Amino acid sequence: MIDRDIKRSLGQMMKGVQVVGAAHDGVVRAYCSHWVCQVSFEEPIVMASVSPKHDTYPLMRASGRFSVSVLAGDQVAEGQYFSYPGRKFRYLAEEFLELNDDGLPVVPGAISWLQCETFELKEAWEDGTPIDHHLFFARVTAVGEGRLKEPPLLYSSRLGWRITGDKAREPGVSIRDQLLERLAESGLDTGPDEQDPEG
Repeated sequence: MIDRDIKRSLGQMMKGVQVVGAAHDGVVRAYCSHWVCQVSFEEPIVMASVSPKHDTYPLMRASGRFSVSVLAGDQVAEGQYFSYPGRKFRYLAEEFLELNDDGLPVVPGAISWLQCETFELKEAWEDGTPIDHHLFFARVTAVGEGRLKEPPLLYSSRLGWRITGDKAREPGVSIRDQLLERLAESGLDTGPDEQDPEG
């Protein structure tokens, strides 16, 4: 069990919301997640943290692939629907999913969707201790561009559902350039450019 203070602090982490889906032997399932992330710049690799209790899990495992639909800020209904086990709602909201050309479920009107092929599944830590959420490492093999300019839906266990808001830095102000100027003024080598998180 996670210490209360650690849990409260982790709960402040705000992340994008996705719907992860899979299909196998004619069965289609999906669940809401905010634990999918890109883990490589050089390769299109993502990691999805998935509870084996989800009814989507065995389909992801058996098929070796899954989809990730990135939800827009106006798709909180879809996010909430897939936050509960589908069986609780008797899978009644069929309008929230459609199959892409390769037969994977995606959310209509999403910002985008990713088709992912699993190449590694981690179920335990190095000492053999089981993980409550298994880690699927997967290569993105196809994408569907939807409403790419829409603000994404966000979630944190402490702050709830949010929509991406205003930019954090002033237009025309580059913190990176200011820091590089300071480096140059100090006579230190700035080195080669690397990936720029400020975009």
